[in-house]
Amino acid sequence: MTMWIIIMWTIIALLGASLVYIGVRIPNLFSFDSLSEWGKFKQFSLGLLITLGVAGIITLCIDFVNAIVCVLYLAMIWAVSDFAFWLIQKLSNTTFEHDYAGWVALVLTVLSLTVGWYLGHGVWQTDYNITTSKEIPDLKVAMFADSHLGTTFDAKGFAKHLKAIETQNPDIVVVVGDYVDDGTTKEQMIKASKALGQMKTKYGVYFVSGNHDKAYYGAARRGFSEQDLFDELTKDGVVVLRDKSVLVNNSFYIIGRRDYSVDKEQGGHRKSVKELTADLDKNKYMIVLDHQPVEYDKDADEEVDLVLNGHTHGGQLFPFNQVGKWIKANDSVYGYERRKKTDFIVTSGISSWAIKFKTGTKSEYVIINIKKGN
Repeated sequence: MTMWIIIMWTIIALLGASLVYIGVRIPNLFSFDSLSEWGKFKQFSLGLLITLGVAGIITLCIDFVNAIVCVLYLAMIWAVSDFAFWLIQKLSNTTFEHDYAGWVALVLTVLSLTVGWYLGHGVWQTDYNITTSKEIPDLKVAMFADSHLGTTFDAKGFAKHLKAIETQNPDIVVVVGDYVDDGTTKEQMIKASKALGQMKTKYGVYFVSGNHDKAYYGAARRGFSEQDLFDELTKDGVVVLRDKSVLVNNSFYIIGRRDYSVDKEQGGHRKSVKELTADLDKNKYMIVLDHQPVEYDKDADEEVDLVLNGHTHGGQLFPFNQVGKWIKANDSVYGYERRKKTDFIVTSGISSWAIKFKTGTKSEYVIINIKKGN
């Protein structure tokens, strides 16, 4: 909780500084003679008014959170552009007549956020190939996380993405948390769960919950509880795993963990990987589903074979992709990593949460091909 308070106040401070910076810089874009007679305060007031007006339009078109993102992104790019053009002038010993830095910043901001919108709302396939010395039939695992249903697609759009995954003929499908969100309606949850349960696979669909599945603002606000979600998924044939393991085809385990937020935010307790694997046959391949990429060293110490995570959204925004790792909130942010005998994969998610832009990654589902090898 302390970390989120610090982050919140940091964002507020950055937003204030960004508004001042942009408010000061905007009047320099215009070369009206009458504007130069206004004085600094009036010019700043005009710049601030224009900034707030554009932010207001973005709020009406998208929402307030993404308006803040746009303002912060513009200020960051503008500051970098100002420094770059200052450096060019210093090195070339020239002075630009017009405010090229400002116009370049505006163009780059629009382009980067447009691309970010596209990367956040499209969905791509990412493939990984993994070998193991354990006896296991060739296995194709389809994995996705962070659908945050209702953010970038509704139940109908979700079903279309499931059909795309189905064309890859996966042996098994795993859903690694944050399937729904506080803004997801009960109707959308039910429709999406039916589509998920109807997927054609050899070994079925398995689900673990994430921190957003529990409903931060209470079940009454969105119309269903986390248990209602579990009940609906189970009714539709999806296997919900909460600190449980399942032996599939007598050849590999799927081990589903309760979300880390149970320990960190809810004052509860989730079983450790050591507890969950204590009675398992260690000669069989073990796949751990855990929404948040934490406790990597403990996973590696227990020599589970593969750990699948989501939660980070791949870092979401460049250049802040690695912040979660830097502040030690996560062991990894995106992609593949190996520690000792354990393979780890973190997906950037099939959708987005409150922030609808992805400038540092893209939305995806993952196909993992596991084969016996050296």
